[in-house]
Amino acid sequence: MVAKDGRTTGIGVGQVSRIWAAQQALEHAEDHASGSVMASDAFLPFDDVVIECARAGIGAIIQPGGSLRDEDSVRAANEAGIAMVFTGVRHFRH
Repeated sequence: MVAKDGRTTGIGVGQVSRIWAAQQALEHAEDHASGSVMASDAFLPFDDVVIECARAGIGAIIQPGGSLRDEDSVRAANEAGIAMVFTGVRHFRH
């Protein structure tokens, strides 16, 4: 989900891939993505979502964390200047 100024501007739903869901949410957000926050209900174990967020101008990402590869996402966020918050609570399970 992408949000800015108190409203949701893009949602990526029903995707079997986290990158597809992120791309869909960013596409729906259109020009509102820049400076927005990306929220994920599942952890981001790879840097691909962070890279897509950086391309769109996302300013912060909130996610549950807990992946063995969290450091990959953290590194990509740091390199892109994107703040990343870990909630420690995973909402999506499979």
